[in-house]
Amino acid sequence: MKGALEITWAEEKLTLLPERAIWWAREKTLFIADPHFGKASTFRSAGLAVPEASHHDDLERLATVVRRHRAKRLVVLGDFLHAKRGRTEATLVALKEWRESHAKLKIVLVIGNHDQHAGVPPAEWDIECVKEPWMMGPFRCCHVPPKVVTGFALAGHLHPAFHLRERSGLNVRAVCFHFQERVAVLPAFGNFTGTYTVEAVRGDGVFVVAGDTVVDVSGVVR
Repeated sequence: MKGALEITWAEEKLTLLPERAIWWAREKTLFIADPHFGKASTFRSAGLAVPEASHHDDLERLATVVRRHRAKRLVVLGDFLHAKRGRTEATLVALKEWRESHAKLKIVLVIGNHDQHAGVPPAEWDIECVKEPWMMGPFRCCHVPPKVVTGFALAGHLHPAFHLRERSGLNVRAVCFHFQERVAVLPAFGNFTGTYTVEAVRGDGVFVVAGDTVVDVSGVVR
């Protein structure tokens, strides 16, 4: 897969995708975190002039990876919807049409903090909503990264980014996948989201999304 990066974690082969998703081939499962659908609509309702249809790019990107990998399951690690104000007709129609075009795809949503306030997706969308941690194989699927872990946790919530500084003068900040010994945090899938700069330590796996490529920068972590 061009631009993707395969790693082994929890004795499983995982592929980190530049579309900000993880592909678990053995289970034909995609993991994403924090799409925050409807965030632009929420901002518009507060009087800020942002494009309401920004979710279309995210939905097309998601459709691309689902088709490419012929995924059978999609696990969303929280914050599917951003806020109640974001549940506009335009947003809900776009999501409903996307779901109908991927009707055979099993979708599991691990309830995140924004979902608690925004409300879960409509029942007719056939999205299974579960509380964290939701177990799948060796993985504890969470929204908030747990501090104490039995097993291996996949999580979101933090919207991680990494600040790469080199003596050559390179100074770049990019969204990333952040793997610790037992907790892995995915980048926010939604483009219209903020980020949090991670404080990685030696031994962590840091994989930045550089355009259409995932790059391992773990070696520069001090």
